[in-house]
Amino acid sequence: MNLCAHCARIQITCCQYTDVLVTEGDIARIAAFTGSDGFHEFRKPADPAYLNQPGDPNWILYTVLPDGSRRVLKQKNNRDCCFLGPEGCGLPREVRPLVCRLYPLDFTESGLTGLASGCPVHLLKPDESLLEKVGIHHDEAERWRVQLYHELRNGSIFHENRDHLRSAG
Repeated sequence: MNLCAHCARIQITCCQYTDVLVTEGDIARIAAFTGSDGFHEFRKPADPAYLNQPGDPNWILYTVLPDGSRRVLKQKNNRDCCFLGPEGCGLPREVRPLVCRLYPLDFTESGLTGLASGCPVHLLKPDESLLEKVGIHHDEAERWRVQLYHELRNGSIFHENRDHLRSAG
């Protein structure tokens, strides 16, 4: 059985109760695939701890507007991702938001930093690798991380924040 499907049978997954940050590039890719762009919104984080990212000092500057909101995927009434269906994500991997493609890796602007704590690694056999099991290769993940930060640095939120900081200073 697929690890993600097994995970969904035993616990809340990364596609539930999670604010999925999207870049302008993510929006363009998803809109081209779905034919719609009503799948995202600006929303403040449900968990205020999100606003404390000491390992990645530019993350807030790149992703959070001065009012504390971020551009995220909409959620269904039960807080599932709007693209989560009975068979998993309704988007092909190459269209999914970059943060989704990178999961279960933790990362900062400077590099990949390890594995996120949410994946049920206890379900793996002793000789299995989590990244192999979910089909992520290190070089592919690094490319997505670079692309994510490129899109964040070139996005309107960063430019709005930078302009806001200049006018405040």
